[in-house]
Amino acid sequence: MDLLAHLDLAMLLSAAGSIVLGLFVGMLFGALPGLGLTIAITLLLPLTYTMEPLNAILMLLAVYQAAEYGGSISAIALGIPGTVMAAPIVKDGRAMAQESSPGRALGFSLYGSTLGGLVGGLVLILFAQPLARFALRLGDAEFFLLGLMGLVAVTAFAERDPIKVAISICFGMIAGTIGLDVFTGMPRLTFDVPQLYEGLNLIALVVGLFAFSEAFFMMAGNMRHRFMFDARQMKITLTLREMLGGLKAGMIGGVIGTLLGILPGVGSTVAGWLSYSAAKSASRHPEKFGRGSGEGIAAPDSANNAVVGGALLPFLTLGIPGTAGIAIIAGAFIIHGITPGPQMIRDHPDLINGIFVGFIVTTFGMFLMGKFLSRGFARALVTPNFVLVPGVLILSIVGVYTSRAQIFDLWLALAIGAGAYLMRRLDYSVAGFVLAFVLSPIIEVSFRRALLISGDDYTVFVTRPISAVLVAVVAAMLGYTVLKALRRRPPARREA
Repeated sequence: MDLLAHLDLAMLLSAAGSIVLGLFVGMLFGALPGLGLTIAITLLLPLTYTMEPLNAILMLLAVYQAAEYGGSISAIALGIPGTVMAAPIVKDGRAMAQESSPGRALGFSLYGSTLGGLVGGLVLILFAQPLARFALRLGDAEFFLLGLMGLVAVTAFAERDPIKVAISICFGMIAGTIGLDVFTGMPRLTFDVPQLYEGLNLIALVVGLFAFSEAFFMMAGNMRHRFMFDARQMKITLTLREMLGGLKAGMIGGVIGTLLGILPGVGSTVAGWLSYSAAKSASRHPEKFGRGSGEGIAAPDSANNAVVGGALLPFLTLGIPGTAGIAIIAGAFIIHGITPGPQMIRDHPDLINGIFVGFIVTTFGMFLMGKFLSRGFARALVTPNFVLVPGVLILSIVGVYTSRAQIFDLWLALAIGAGAYLMRRLDYSVAGFVLAFVLSPIIEVSFRRALLISGDDYTVFVTRPISAVLVAVVAAMLGYTVLKALRRRPPARREA
């Protein structure tokens, strides 16, 4: 397809205001704990009724891209990921902010996000149909194995006790099964509470795990000085050597994010953790990961933004949204009477080419706006704790209540926050819990459906070439996890 054959540049220029609005709202909501991507897109969706189709779609895509980066601002500045996808950035981003400069950490995040957005956008333009056909070849067995691989990767490459990480993952899997069974319709672990029939509210869960538990730590006085930094160190600047040092990790994240974005239901959460693990394995200095590594920031940030372009591939060419954010953006297409898929490519070439070019423009716009706004958000680091704690709690409460307008969710977030506080004190993995919770429905549904289709034939997970490769990867990571656990065990004492 000739990208410029049907492109009306005037139409693209008219969308500039929509892109700026989307970038601002997305970055703001992404940075505020408890709000995030889904609420930002949902709040702007009604505006699309009075907008041109291209303007509406680019505005929502700008929200998506900016919110992916915005979540990292909060993760670095406060140690609280503004979005679920930003959880992998917390450890290295916060460590770098504490030990050297929050500006450097924000720089790695911004450059990584921009690189990921460009990688995803270029793949969207050049390889839309071939990659969409590849995703169509994957069955339930492959989706199950991909989800399982994400969980095993967290355990395999975790620095803490792998047994505690595995326990955290098990609890996350259990939490993910709460609600009505999608196959039988029977309630599971709901305890006759109607609000739990749809499962745990993801926003309440994330706010409780990160924001509330962090506030509890601050109120307990465990890290009284963690947010005190010299404001002169907050300028977002990286040397050429630092940018080149994070380039390899950013490319790894961009490729992984794009590929996993194509797979419906996988999304940024898995891509971020897998890219973090892959970048650590490929790094010349893996020992720096978890202690303020720029590669540990650039890789997941790049993956998060690359997912946006990857998730658009099956949506535009097959009509299958790759992520929940893209599913909400589909509402803008429906409002304007446009059906995504091969017919849209044939009937609306101006719209398709406008989306392609506008996506790249939005990525550069995110970089420029990040240069101006990230430093303002980073200044929250020098806010006194007696001001910061109430502010975090108020924003978190508003975010939780806005998601479903239910008081029950507030009590749920409070209870989860207390549990997360204990988990962190006992050195269990909150991130492993979150990843397992997100992947639990994908793993369960894919596993059960694969068995139903195959007539309970378990060989379906190894007979297909792609599934066989995934099984081998999972087995290798499990073996590595066992070896690492054995090495951590203290040597047995000899009796005199």
